[in-house]
Amino acid sequence: MAPSVQSSPKITTSRSPKMISPHYPRSPRIVSAFLSPVPPPISNTPQNLLPLDNGFNGGPQQQPLQLASPLPIRQTQHSSIAKSVMSAPGMSRSYSAGKECTELLAPPAPLYAGRALTDTPATTAPNSPRIRATTLDIPGLTKSRVSPDGRIARRDIGAKLVIVMVGLPARGKSYITQKVARYLNWLQHDTKIFNHRTDSVASVDIDGGVDQSASFFDPANKAAAELREKVAMETLDELLDYVLHQGGSVGILDATNSTLERRKAVVDRVREVAGKELGVLFLESECHDQQLLEANMRLKLSGPDYKGQDPVKALEDFKKRVEIYEKNYVPLGEYEEKAGMQFIKMIDVGRKIVTHQTKGFLAAQTVYFLLNFNLAHRQIWITRHGESLDNVAGKIGGNALLSDNGEKYARTLAQFMDVERRKFREKQLQKHESSHMPPRPGDTTPPNPEYSNCCNQDEDGRPLEKNFCVWTSMLARSIETAQFFDEEEYDIKEMRMLNELNAGVAEGLTYAEIKRLYPKEYDLRRHDKLHYRYPGAGGESYLDVINRLRAVIVEVERMTDHVLLIGHRVVARVLLAYFLGLEREDVAKLDVPLGTIYVLEPKPYGVEFRAYKYNSQTEWFDFQPDFKLKNEEQKDIKVNIKVAVSA
Repeated sequence: MAPSVQSSPKITTSRSPKMISPHYPRSPRIVSAFLSPVPPPISNTPQNLLPLDNGFNGGPQQQPLQLASPLPIRQTQHSSIAKSVMSAPGMSRSYSAGKECTELLAPPAPLYAGRALTDTPATTAPNSPRIRATTLDIPGLTKSRVSPDGRIARRDIGAKLVIVMVGLPARGKSYITQKVARYLNWLQHDTKIFNHRTDSVASVDIDGGVDQSASFFDPANKAAAELREKVAMETLDELLDYVLHQGGSVGILDATNSTLERRKAVVDRVREVAGKELGVLFLESECHDQQLLEANMRLKLSGPDYKGQDPVKALEDFKKRVEIYEKNYVPLGEYEEKAGMQFIKMIDVGRKIVTHQTKGFLAAQTVYFLLNFNLAHRQIWITRHGESLDNVAGKIGGNALLSDNGEKYARTLAQFMDVERRKFREKQLQKHESSHMPPRPGDTTPPNPEYSNCCNQDEDGRPLEKNFCVWTSMLARSIETAQFFDEEEYDIKEMRMLNELNAGVAEGLTYAEIKRLYPKEYDLRRHDKLHYRYPGAGGESYLDVINRLRAVIVEVERMTDHVLLIGHRVVARVLLAYFLGLEREDVAKLDVPLGTIYVLEPKPYGVEFRAYKYNSQTEWFDFQPDFKLKNEEQKDIKVNIKVAVSA
């Protein structure tokens, strides 16, 4: 017997086994999971519901819900890009029965007046697009129908981000952009820097060529001003094309953008091309510390604009350029706050951070990274553990102890680190004594910009000796490799994040055994090592390792001390990929043999990189003067940051 109207039936659909109360109807078009409490209906008479399927449960067809509330649901405004994306195929949904339910995309019946606790507005017009929620997308950890690999879908414009740099010259903007881009790319969010150099545009000619002296930046120079504006907008258009049409997630506009007019023009162009969904985050760098500013200026003199010029004259011209910018410079502040714009102010490259209205997952990740940011000159050492018994047997994974050769490697490693630590200290003091401002002719070794305070200097102003950390995984072969370090001199710590990739069912097997026992899995892994995840309890992929190493990377960026990371093959590959900006397809193919130790010294325009190889005959490490990273086929691997190799 069919239920009567008075019985207030509860309905179960094939889509969800939950009972749906007639007083709390849920439209399939509403995607938000959180709604404010819905007030009871104005009428006390129970209402009928319309089932999702007319033949549902063999019951009679119900009547649509009629409400007395006259309040309409607001129509949302959308850009032309969003509308075109929403009209693409694949917008209908299918369920377990395999039947496409396009009728579910029709507008819902009016709901009781209530305010949704979400930033995703509802729509009322048929097939009208909506502004999508900007929740997290993490390759390897999240997936959806539109993004099965966890990357930000092309249609999710609101989840993407444009970062607009702001600040005077010699404030570290390019350094910041390079590090942010490297971090986001390493997390698998496609990021690209767009820097509008005026020599890239040949259509405008100023006195026979492009002048890069201070007079070029004078607002009274009309021809130069036209050229700068032209280049700025063309560069911004390239950025927007990358984000909207080439699959990019983040575009960074690296320029001064020091006037309010320029920043308004940037926002207007973004809104004109991409609509209101695309996020715009202003990132300003200010330098108040005089020592830091002077170091930045000296670094600028070694850049392309002043290459080969007398350092004293170059510094004089550069200061004139900065003075011209300062006359028209308007810092981020009151206007952006009143307009509700997103922005970050970095003072002295990380000493102080101010954020305003940052929204979205990518903007939050950017803030998180910048909060753990410094310019300290230090060394980062990366090596695999010494040879283990499983290495001798050709097995992967496991928790084997070191072999006799591995023990020798561990003993030599501790001795070698003692020597290298003393060498760094000697160079540190020598560099401090030879630093001059203004620079002297022939002085080509500008100091590493670092915020100065009482905590990193002695009474005479000399830099203090840095601590040295040794981090291992929680696996026996890594822990044993650090056994000969003096705990009074080194801070030794075990970290589960540094454990080797877990091979699941393949733990403890050789590759020949994996090929014989699991031929399909063997082929899948060979086809795509980066995304492949081993089956079985605890099985991981490279993307899983990247995400658990994120905390390690951020901590290394935050700390000002030396650190030695004793890891494993996959861990060493992922760490080197971050610090050297390797291409995504090269991460899982990087050759990192046992017995090799790598050292990186972060620099304002890149990194100083060296490699040493263990010599079992001399029981010492030999410097590799012409070292280049190779893949497993011994082909050179592309490095995407400036690398200086020195002895």
